[in-house]
Amino acid sequence: MSRKPTKGYYVKGHFVAEGSELDLELKRELRGDVDQSRTDLKKHSEHLQSLGEQLLTLRRGLLDKLALPDRLLDAMAEAKRITNFEGKRRQMQFIGKLMRKLDEATVAAIEEALKVQHQGSAKDTLRLHQAEQWRDRLIAEDEALEAWLQLDPDADLQRLRTLVRQARKDAVPAQEGEAPRHGKSYREIFQLVRAKLDGDAAAAQAAEDGVEDEEDA
Repeated sequence: MSRKPTKGYYVKGHFVAEGSELDLELKRELRGDVDQSRTDLKKHSEHLQSLGEQLLTLRRGLLDKLALPDRLLDAMAEAKRITNFEGKRRQMQFIGKLMRKLDEATVAAIEEALKVQHQGSAKDTLRLHQAEQWRDRLIAEDEALEAWLQLDPDADLQRLRTLVRQARKDAVPAQEGEAPRHGKSYREIFQLVRAKLDGDAAAAQAAEDGVEDEEDA
C-alpha cells in the first residue's frame, strides 16, 4: 500500500509541509503578521514542553478537573513508569508534542491548575514558618500558652507544659558562651503545633473542595 504524500510546497528549494510551524509562520508573514517570529514560536514550544513536565507533578484533585485527551493522560502515566533516563527523555518529548496539539483554553486551564498548586506550596511554607514562630513563642513566653489554647482548645495542656519546661531546661548552655541546645522536647513542640496548623488547613481545603464539587454538579 503506497504512502499518502505529505501536502506542502517549496520555498527557496526547501519543502514546507502544510500545517507545520514553518508553514504557519510563512502565512503570518504573508498577512503582515510578523509579531510572532521563529524565536517566539520556539519559546512557545518550550513553554508547552515545560507545562507537560509540570503536569506530571499535578496532584490528582486538580488533574481530574482538567479535560485532557486520553492520549495525553496515557502518555503521562507511561512517563511516570519509565525509569530509564533516555526513555524518559523521549517520552517527555512525546508529551510536549501532544501538548502542542491542545487548544488555548485547555492550555490556560493547565496553567491555572499549576498556579493553584504552586499557591498551595506557598501556603505550606507559610504554615512551616508559623509553626516555628509558635514553637519559639511557647518556649520564650509564659503568656503564649494561653494564646495557643485559644487556637487549639483540645490541646493536651499538661503535656504541652511539660514539653515547654523541658525545652527551656535543654536550652540552657552547659558552659557559658555556648549556643543554646535544642533537644527532643523542642522538636516535639514543633510537631504538635505543625500537626494542628496542617489539620486546620486540610479541613479548610476539604470544605472548599466540597463547595466546588457542589457548584460543578
